[in-house]
Amino acid sequence: MRLPLLAALLTLAGCGDGRLEQLDLSGNALGTTFNVSIVAPPDALDIDALEGDIVATLTRIDLLASTWRGDSELSAFNENTSVDWILVSPAFCAALESTRDISEATNGAFDVTVGPLVNLWGFGPGGDVAAPPSDAEIDAARRRVGYGQLDIDCDARLVRKDHRAIYVDLSGWAKGHAVDALAALLDARGLGNYLVEIGGELRVSGHNSERRNWAIAIEAPSTSERVPHAIVRVTDTSVATSGDYRNYFEHDGARYSHTIDPRTGRPVTHDLAAVTVVHPSAAFADAMATAFLVLGPVNGPALATELDVAGYFLVRNGTNIEEIATLRFDTLDTQ
Repeated sequence: MRLPLLAALLTLAGCGDGRLEQLDLSGNALGTTFNVSIVAPPDALDIDALEGDIVATLTRIDLLASTWRGDSELSAFNENTSVDWILVSPAFCAALESTRDISEATNGAFDVTVGPLVNLWGFGPGGDVAAPPSDAEIDAARRRVGYGQLDIDCDARLVRKDHRAIYVDLSGWAKGHAVDALAALLDARGLGNYLVEIGGELRVSGHNSERRNWAIAIEAPSTSERVPHAIVRVTDTSVATSGDYRNYFEHDGARYSHTIDPRTGRPVTHDLAAVTVVHPSAAFADAMATAFLVLGPVNGPALATELDVAGYFLVRNGTNIEEIATLRFDTLDTQ
């Protein structure tokens, strides 16, 4: 994968409109796009140095967690068929430990070892499939899935597979983790008012150019257009959304979502169309949005409530969309 290509734009306030200057940086990384908006950047800010740090940060995470590049640490781990302890980097061990913890908290609705099923259904680096896999193929892939088959000792930087064909997939966590990393980079530079967005997952800090909390659009679950269903105004937090309406394939009149239930080995088929999670950690929000979408319109909100997570659920009801919000989400400023 090539290094991210950056574009920079300094937006000046309109004459007399009271808005602050905003520096916008954008490019490509992690198989998607990213945008960084910095409000009222200081005159002393070295934009070239900041761009270099952004590129370095995103490249480091790509080399850590990508299933799409053969030189990543994740790919090397997946290709290793040993069932002995494997020495890994501290960052990789922390990633596995974090995603395993989320797997446990969601009872496997999010499963860090779901990779064989993702690949089988044509949503991984192996490419598309022309038709759904057979029951026998699904059963074979399911035997390679199960977060409990990973033993992790981060004090010693060691990880062990209980099954030599275990295949880890960090895709439901990595974009959020990258958002957190870029936010930490901006924080370290003393930049307090910003928005970081990677592939739809984002974090905001401070205020926007109008000196207000950031207005984040929650997209309507439509396959034909991109329009907001709701807007939430937040600051100093992260927002992640998972939906079934963008990435899918059709076969014999049926639609198969990229959201795979690790417990059944099949794409979800319920009426929950999209889930938005608001949480201080973008990585946590990213993974939990996936888990809640897998769990469906009843069990998803129930677990979000149990974990006291701010969750917003859009459920199809015929031609209408019904909304379910947890109590934590209801405390937010929504429109």
